[in-house]
Amino acid sequence: MAAPSLLIYLDGNIVPESEAKISVFDHGLLYGDGVFEGIRFYNGRVFRLTEHLERLYESSRSILLNVPLNFEEMEKAVLDTIAANNLRDGYIRLLITRGVGPLGLNPYQCPKASVVVIASSISLYPQEKYDLGLTMVTCATRRPSPAALSPQVKSLNYLNNIMAKIEAIQGGGEEGVMLNEQGFVAECTGDNIFILKRGEVLTPPIAAGGLDGITRRVAIELLAELGVPLREVNLTRHDIFTAEECFLTGTAAEVIAGVMLDRRPIGTGKPGPLTKQLVEKFKALANSTGTPITYP
Repeated sequence: MAAPSLLIYLDGNIVPESEAKISVFDHGLLYGDGVFEGIRFYNGRVFRLTEHLERLYESSRSILLNVPLNFEEMEKAVLDTIAANNLRDGYIRLLITRGVGPLGLNPYQCPKASVVVIASSISLYPQEKYDLGLTMVTCATRRPSPAALSPQVKSLNYLNNIMAKIEAIQGGGEEGVMLNEQGFVAECTGDNIFILKRGEVLTPPIAAGGLDGITRRVAIELLAELGVPLREVNLTRHDIFTAEECFLTGTAAEVIAGVMLDRRPIGTGKPGPLTKQLVEKFKALANSTGTPITYP
């Protein structure tokens, strides 16, 4: 049986997915010129919606992209799209493209940006991987220097992450660890990374080249509630190899253990007790808090 057609928000209208079309001259398609957010909703509530939208507008300001909706209008577009699809649990992909313009890089020739909101579902990994943990591979592809493009901009050009993801899969892993130009751990291809070592949790500082992840922030809050000390510090592969536990955080992946790097087991090679505790606390928080969705 075919999946039911989704309803998509496109520039002020909610339309069937068969009618949700953008021009081939949109600079988001031609040049990857635009920004996006991935947002989860659980049990009829959107998790950390305000923080996601704040980051979206920061990304837009960073690349001088004028968003045609104000904050409240964008929030309404997200909530209305979920409600129109009558979904209680799922994933939002929110995109702002530079809009239609002539061929050529000049963004000032695009008179108006386009906004797209997709409410659907996402499943990065089967439940088995949450039970057993992920196998990771160190990628040769490095995170770009902040002098080239700030890692805090969630741009539509995701080739750096995609090429690293290809390396990870071809190397027999589910996720890839990405280093910066100095050889320190920045993040994974789609997640932030944490390790447990000698009773404290360590994670790379944002300055190492990773995204200031929303789920990363939540994990830091939950660790504080648990009384687990945390430090942001430059990490190397050695630190991961010798860690007692490792876990990854991301909106799509949520919280998931990393149990092997470059064919070497991390700790016992299984999700550790702290990671399991954090997973449960995250689930409880995500399913009980958030911006409520009003359904018709």
